[in-house]
Amino acid sequence: MMHRLTSSPLFWPAAALIGLLALNVVLTPSFLSIRLESGHLYGSLIDILRNGAPMMLVALGMTLVIASRGIDLSVGAVVSISGALACAHIAAASDQTSLGTVAAAILIALAASVALGLWNGMLVSSFGITPIIATLVLMTAGRGIALLITQGQILTLGGGPFKVLGAGYALGLPVAILITLAVFVVVAAVTRRSALGMLLESIGVNPEASRLAGVRYRTIVLAVYVFSGLCAGVAGLMIASNISAADANNAGLWIEMDAILAVVIGGTSLLGGRFSLTGTVLGALIIQTLTTTVYTAGITPETTLVFKAVVVIAVCLLQAPRFRRLLRRRAATSDGPVTARPDSTGLGANSEPVVAS
Repeated sequence: MMHRLTSSPLFWPAAALIGLLALNVVLTPSFLSIRLESGHLYGSLIDILRNGAPMMLVALGMTLVIASRGIDLSVGAVVSISGALACAHIAAASDQTSLGTVAAAILIALAASVALGLWNGMLVSSFGITPIIATLVLMTAGRGIALLITQGQILTLGGGPFKVLGAGYALGLPVAILITLAVFVVVAAVTRRSALGMLLESIGVNPEASRLAGVRYRTIVLAVYVFSGLCAGVAGLMIASNISAADANNAGLWIEMDAILAVVIGGTSLLGGRFSLTGTVLGALIIQTLTTTVYTAGITPETTLVFKAVVVIAVCLLQAPRFRRLLRRRAATSDGPVTARPDSTGLGANSEPVVAS
């Protein structure tokens, strides 16, 4: 029973998350407490979910891209462009608190994000460019595009309806959490309650065989890159809304690395095929909880990335079947001498095979 439990791809991410939460409880006894004020829930756990919502969205899109045997390094740039477009439109309007202005800004940002995802998908599916190269182009140019939109400045807003997206509350929970939860439910329903998930996995396992079997390879690959761009666009709106500003230099910086780490920790294969949306969410929560733990433990900023890397590599090693077999073999060796198994050839332990001359 225990072996079956530990062999589950979700066991070690869940165990790591529980361990991090326990460490934070030791450092701050009131860490798990949640309080209700003015109909809104507050607490460290709520903060982790709210602050981690943009990365979860990006990681969900990244999961489908990786499942198709691809990669999207441009999501951080799309996050920056999305926030810059929305803030620039609102800042240029005469009435920044108008619902029409905010709605138009959101639509412009999301349309641009979809267009950027479409660009990546076309380069990969139609022109056959390697995904890491195709998305690296936009990753490099995207920050420059965002800086052009903001004219190299940090555009600040005065609040209004746009603030609700990243810092507002609904039904007692932050709106960012509710949006991420809704996206997760929709994606899980589409990929696990329809044939799309199976087709996506088949493309990741063997794209050529899937194409010969009649699977619309180009359409599906194009769709996953568009979805990844859309998720990054929504994440960019959340980040800009939360700080009421567009910072083209820092918005979404390295979020693509955190998203890939979350996907890998969650058990999705980087070789394509097998993927786990629930595992991705657990991985994103681990990354965000790690960040919170670093601040709580007072670890210096210079060693923050090293600390995160150590925890991530430990979880990945514990997930690897070969590493777990090695640990079990070492444990069995340390418990006592290994009994030699009978030789199926009938030769003795010290016998040498006879070689015909």
